Amino acid sequence: MTGGIARRLAVFDIDGTLVDSQDQIVAAMTHAFDVTGHVLPERTQILSIVGLSLPEAIARLVPAFPADEQDAIVTAYKHGFGQSRARLASPMFPGMRDLIDDLARVPGMILGVATGKSRRGLDHIIDAHGLAARFETQQVADDHPSKPHPSMLLRALAETAVPPENAVMIGDTTFDIEMGRAAGMHTIGVGWGYHDAGMLRDAGAGQIVMTAEALFQALTGKWEKA
Repeated sequence: MTGGIARRLAVFDIDGTLVDSQDQIVAAMTHAFDVTGHVLPERTQILSIVGLSLPEAIARLVPAFPADEQDAIVTAYKHGFGQSRARLASPMFPGMRDLIDDLARVPGMILGVATGKSRRGLDHIIDAHGLAARFETQQVADDHPSKPHPSMLLRALAETAVPPENAVMIGDTTFDIEMGRAAGMHTIGVGWGYHDAGMLRDAGAGQIVMTAEALFQALTGKWEKA
């Protein structure tokens, strides 16, 4: 409790939820498949696996490839994405920076992130957008199994001492929703990312929102479970 106010934890996905990274992701994937001599999957296929840890994402994109070829693509992707990241940070979606700042002022509200990015990738986003003071718990792919395994969220709950019934996972993919449900948390799907509202609904999202303003209202109102 904070001055009689129950602590609530809001955990955000990064790619497709807070930041619009699709151009950098597709460019890095194009580089990876080009330098390893393979045919690039369709853009829709590439974007469908955003949110997974990189090795899991590549395994889903090219499941028939031997492990060493998948590893080569992973390595090439990291190199290509690193070059792109050095030039320009992915922009935040409209209204999301204001949303984070506004939520940080809500009594009892704790913010966190759970992302398929590496620690280096998350640090770059946080530094680029001046978000270092905003997230009390930060969970990355380096330390956990890939989404939708609930490990990241279970760690976030433990670090903040917030029970799952007072916590919510916010994301744009079915992986985020499934992860949140597996951790016993509330879930909110955002409709501007990589999986459409129908997919999020089918995954069991408690609520689906289409704007940052609607997300703020959902997070400061009553949280629902599907």
